[in-house]
Formats: sequence, structure tokens, C-alpha cells
Amino acid sequence: MTVENINPWTGQVEYRYDYFTPEQTERKLAAAHAAFPAWSALSFAQRAACMNRVAGLLREHRGRIAGIMTAEMGKLRREALGEVEKAAGACEFYARQAQEYMRDKDIATEASHSFVSYEPIGCVFAVMPWNFPVWQVFRFLAPGLMAGNVALLKHATNVPRCADLIAEIIRLAGIPEGVFDVLHIDNRDAAQVIADPRIHAITLTGSERAGKSVAANAGANLKKCVMELGGSDPFVVLDDADLDKAVPVAIASRFGNAGQTCIAAKRFILTPGIADQFMSRFLEAAGRLAVGDPNDDATSLAPMVRPDAREQLHAQVCASVSAGAELLIGGVLGPGACDYPATILDHVMPGMAAYSEELFGPVATVIRARDEQDAIRIANDTAFGLGASIWTRDNAKGEALARKIQAGAVFVNSLVRSDVRLPFGGTKTSGFGRELAEHGIHEFMNIKTVYVD
Repeated sequence: MTVENINPWTGQVEYRYDYFTPEQTERKLAAAHAAFPAWSALSFAQRAACMNRVAGLLREHRGRIAGIMTAEMGKLRREALGEVEKAAGACEFYARQAQEYMRDKDIATEASHSFVSYEPIGCVFAVMPWNFPVWQVFRFLAPGLMAGNVALLKHATNVPRCADLIAEIIRLAGIPEGVFDVLHIDNRDAAQVIADPRIHAITLTGSERAGKSVAANAGANLKKCVMELGGSDPFVVLDDADLDKAVPVAIASRFGNAGQTCIAAKRFILTPGIADQFMSRFLEAAGRLAVGDPNDDATSLAPMVRPDAREQLHAQVCASVSAGAELLIGGVLGPGACDYPATILDHVMPGMAAYSEELFGPVATVIRARDEQDAIRIANDTAFGLGASIWTRDNAKGEALARKIQAGAVFVNSLVRSDVRLPFGGTKTSGFGRELAEHGIHEFMNIKTVYVD
């Protein structure tokens, strides 16, 4: 089957490619299986040298990588350049930290010596999304390779050249054949790969629907999996918030990457004493954003990834307005096939699409709370639980309220983001398992107890 990749800005076919034949997929699986023993037997220093070379090559080719990202999924070029740097930093971080994270841990028991060791498990199969086509890959790949695992990647169908370029960088770094490679396959073939006994674990970042399908298949085949799924992150603004800090972060969090981010602020929950002041500033700042050429440094808002994604988002906006939400700005289809303006819906209430569903695009949902406790109730009144932020001048209060929010991460007076030093993942329908930090590298390890009497 031939797949066409469409440039979101120009609307032109950017690239055509064919899905793998079963024979091509089999060769990649066999190569990964064969590569694991030698790769896992290398010292940490040897693997670290490889990962540091990967970091250097990412930086050396950052302009080319950013250009492909922008062409394939529409990301602002400056955001793409930042994404490449973040991926390079992850490689360097795990090159430094992996040995410490995997060091044997002595446990005091009645034995003469008892300890826990951390050992690689084999081949990790990754199903990755288009919205951060380089960072998402290295978020699992850097710790995975440093742990001694090997990996196969099924990337989103609209970022094939990003996937191939990552594989090229890995080869240029001198990492042996089979340690990492790409499978250009459809979902049916991906299910067969998950079932293959040469695959030992699965990691997925994507929608709730995709997560249910992959997790069910992984469970049926007794494979460990990590699921990082959708989110509808609350951005809770309390009466004592510093709006000089909160409003710029609100704009960046909601409209960065055209709002197509799982940990973007999506629900802005405002207490009465600050609501009107916040909305005045937020509306003014959002009104200055305009969709434009993502290669132009002056562009403030990227196009969405595909026409169907824009249509789905617009349908959610229209349904919410029909149910009584107040459209303050935006909410119209732009002239380009993927253009959608910065949009704000105020007075959103339960029962509206904007209240309960994830809006994966540049649309901000505003919900008015009665007080602080009601704000926390609203924050938790969702099926999702990925990230959240709280804005208050009282850090102690912010920490106390953070403990009451059901989410994998809560940031007080800061932008919610992934950081290699901190575990990343969600709860409820936002998934399970963790990436990054020590927790992430341990997800795909055999945590072995050794007891010596």
C-alpha cells in the first residue's frame, strides 16, 4: 500500500512511500533479535560513547531534521529546532545517568548477601505519534538503548522521513545494525509484531483508542507495556495568582505546537476574584496569534496537522457553542486546509464537549469555579489525569492543593512539561507506566532479586 504524506501548510504531497512487505518486517525483527546479545553485553561506557555521538549528530543535522518535521506535520521551525536539542539532551543525560540508575541495590535481609539487579529484557516495540516526532522517540530510545535493550519503531504514518532520519542518525553514530530500526507498517501488521515472541515490551504514546487496542494485544500476549495517552490538563488560576507569570505561560501551554500536545493546558479553571482580570489579558494575548507559514520565524501559530483533525476540533467547538458555551474569539475555519485560529470558549459547563472531551488543537476551554475547593473538584472532574498546573503566590498552598489533583504531574506556577530528570506519565485514562528519569529506564528491565544464603 502506498501512503501519501501531505504538507499541512502547502497542502501538497510531500512524500510517498510503501508499507513494508511481510518479508521486510521479518528481516527487521530477525536483525533486532540477533543484535540484542552483543549490544546488551557492551559496557555502559561503550554504550554511552554511542549515545553521545547520537547527541552530536542530532545537533549537527538539526536544521535538516527541523525542516523535515515542519514539512511533515506543520510544526513551527523554531519549535522543531528546540525539539531536536531536547532529544540530544536526553541522549547525553542517559549516557551520564544510566549506570547509576541500573546499579545493583543491596537489601538488608537475613541472607549473607541479597540485592536487586536491573537487566535488559530484549526488544522494545514503540508505537509513536506525530506531534513530537523526534522527542517522543528519544524519550523511550535514549533510556532503552542505554539499558542494553534494542528497539523497533512504528512511527505515525505522516512522519515517515522523521523516522528514517532517526534511524540514519543511529547508524551514523556507529550503533550496530539491528539495535534500532523502523517498521513502516499499518496497524494490522503492528498487532502481529506485538504478538511476535521476539518482542518483549511495548511502549505507546497516542490516543485512548489506540492505547486500548495495543494494551489489549500486549496483555493477550503477556507483554509489558507503557501507555502515555491523552490529556485534558487543568490550568487552575487562584485569586492570588501572579498574572504577569500566569498569562504568558497560559498562552504558551495552550497554543504551542498548535495546541496539539497531550500535556497542553486545555481547561482554564478560574476562581471569582481573578477570573475577569485573567480573561482580559488572556483574550488580548490570544488575539495576537495568527496562523502562518511555519518556516517563518514571525509566525505565531502553526497549522494543524491534517484537515480531518481540524474538522473534528471544529465540530467539538460548534457542539459546545450550541450547548451554551460563549465563543470569545476564533472558532472559524481558516483559508488553508489545516488552518484553525486561536479559539477561546468561556462559561463551559458539564455536558458540553469542551468540558469532558480532549480538544487537540488551539482551543482554550474556560470554566468558572465558585472557590478554590470547587476549582480542585472541577480539575478532577475528568476521565483524564496526565498533567495539571496551579497558579498562586502561596507556594505552600500550591503544594497542598497539588496533592489533591489526580494527575501524573502537577506543576505549581510553571509550565507543565516533560523533563528527563523527572518521571513522566499519567493516571486514569491518560495511561499507565512512566517514561524518563530513573522510573523510565526501569520500566523495561528485568528487576531481579538475588539472594545468597
